[in-house]
Amino acid sequence: MSTEIDEIDRRLLAELQRDGTLSVDQLSERVALSRNACWRRVKRLEEEGVITGRVALVDADKLGLGLSVFILIRTSNHDPDWLQKFRAAVTGFAEITGVYRMSGDLDYVLRARVTDVKAYDRLYQRLIAKVALSDVSASFVMEEIKETTMVPVELR
Repeated sequence: MSTEIDEIDRRLLAELQRDGTLSVDQLSERVALSRNACWRRVKRLEEEGVITGRVALVDADKLGLGLSVFILIRTSNHDPDWLQKFRAAVTGFAEITGVYRMSGDLDYVLRARVTDVKAYDRLYQRLIAKVALSDVSASFVMEEIKETTMVPVELR
């Protein structure tokens, strides 16, 4: 089911992505909508699954998780049992913050947050103990130039 998203919904979504703590009063003022209409729209967007949650964004460096790692995986096994085992493994590690099945040369790209290279090696050892992988390499982020959770909702 495709949800109809109009310009007002897009403005609401943009504002909520910038600051999920806004009250309905503050949000309605920012998008020039009555409080009740604003509340109804936000509730509809939640019910339709457009808004999937509200979170606090945390500074990983301040938690000692300053190393961001992209783990590049190739596998020769693509059967359903292997995939189930792989999914269970990667979703079970708190350090792994993103898992993507890819087209092209790589099969999977994982993103992880760890304290340092030694912590990455421990993660790697735990991962390969849980699931057979043909080729694993890692790229360590030297500088985060742009990092956002915002989905572009404004019409272009």
